[in-house]
Amino acid sequence: MELKLPFIPTLISMYFIALGIIIGGALIGSIGYYVIGEPPLSKMYDLSMSLRIWAIVGAVGGTFDTFYSFEKGLFAGETIEFIKQIFMIIAAMGGTHTGTIIIQWFTGEHV
Repeated sequence: MELKLPFIPTLISMYFIALGIIIGGALIGSIGYYVIGEPPLSKMYDLSMSLRIWAIVGAVGGTFDTFYSFEKGLFAGETIEFIKQIFMIIAAMGGTHTGTIIIQWFTGEHV
């Protein structure tokens, strides 16, 4: 059984899920690069840049429900579902962008 949260708390959780995927993935991945002898801070920045799309997919849910909601919104006339999905993707993109900015500040890359 899927628990449906109200819309604004869902947006907030998607923002922070995407933020956590970026920061956590880059931090833990850089530990692996440190172990094999690569520079961890520059690799942390590279990882944060390459994890962006996966953070958005992970925050949105990683399923085809988003595409199904788009289809319902466009072809079945349920525009509120379409608009909700747009806002959810924007919230996930905001968390992803915030995570990459934090990693940029931490590593000093491209400042």
